[in-house]
Amino acid sequence: MKKSLFICGMMASAIFLYNCSGSKKATASKPVPYNYEANVKSVVEANCAPCHIPAKGGNKRAYDNFANVKSDIDEIIRRIELNPGERGFMPFKKTARLGDSTIAVFKKWKADGLGEK
Repeated sequence: MKKSLFICGMMASAIFLYNCSGSKKATASKPVPYNYEANVKSVVEANCAPCHIPAKGGNKRAYDNFANVKSDIDEIIRRIELNPGERGFMPFKKTARLGDSTIAVFKKWKADGLGEK
């Protein structure tokens, strides 16, 4: 009887220690919020040039800087979600919408608080 109680106690202790260990919590990392420099800037440069990048010959609202992209984020998202042919569709000279993953970069950046760096 004592032997079976001892084994049951050891098993309960092992289960308790396994489930309460901090190693699971330590390995889980918090997602890093999107920011302009790391996530958005390259997407803007790749998809909004030359029209919105003055150094590349554009004459529209400049999106080569954090402040302008941040201030226009709602309009940018609205326009890149339009379908080709709809008034205001961007990117203007393209015949297809940006990919969902590209649009998601702008949305996630906004949801994460529009950080710069």
